[in-house]
Amino acid sequence: MDKLNENARERKQIKLGEIDTGPILIALLLGFIAVALFVILRRRTAGRKDFLLTGLSESGKSAIFMQLLHGKFPTTFTSIKENVGDYQAGGSTARLVDIPGHYRVRDKCFELYKHRAKGIVFVVDSVTVQKNIRDVADSLYTILTDSATQPCSVLVLCNKQDQTTAKSAQVIESMLESELNTVRDTRSRKLQSVGDDDVNKPVTLGKPGRDFEFSHLAQKVQFVEASAKEQELNPLTDWLARLL
Repeated sequence: MDKLNENARERKQIKLGEIDTGPILIALLLGFIAVALFVILRRRTAGRKDFLLTGLSESGKSAIFMQLLHGKFPTTFTSIKENVGDYQAGGSTARLVDIPGHYRVRDKCFELYKHRAKGIVFVVDSVTVQKNIRDVADSLYTILTDSATQPCSVLVLCNKQDQTTAKSAQVIESMLESELNTVRDTRSRKLQSVGDDDVNKPVTLGKPGRDFEFSHLAQKVQFVEASAKEQELNPLTDWLARLL
């Protein structure tokens, strides 16, 4: 009997020793990597609860801000400082920040809030966009190449669609792709002439050596049409609701 028990134990030991632990170790390693990535991504987005309204002056940012928070359209409203308020939807609340459009204060104000931004609404005047395309593209380029904005979702809101001369979102997207390609080349030459600063070095926009397309970005950039004057802001409110 003792001999039989001893043989049984030997067989069990042999079977345990024959187990290939390689796949188990690989599975544990992959699980560890997945957990680490999850923690890193959560830390990157932790504290990001703001939504920024930005763009050039007269694009309608403040009118959109007033419509979203107070349900009214201002007759005249030019911002010289940021407007801040709480936006509520579906039981959730987020801070909405209207960044002034004037170039003298726009960048400085954006710097104050960009690290807390969860989403960025870049407002475009669909009527004057062709005339101001270089300034529009230059401002958008600054936002898209900022390392602090890479975790943010970006919505390009083509405002003033109630006017007959307004360009469609599709046309504006195509115009901006072409102009951003030019801005990228210009900025790249300037960086090469002054030398690279590793601390403040911007993110490369799109794919090097290829004409710029929004589809090349890791960020999700959407284009929608809206009219603050006519309270046609459903594409914006739907986008906000998905992110809240």
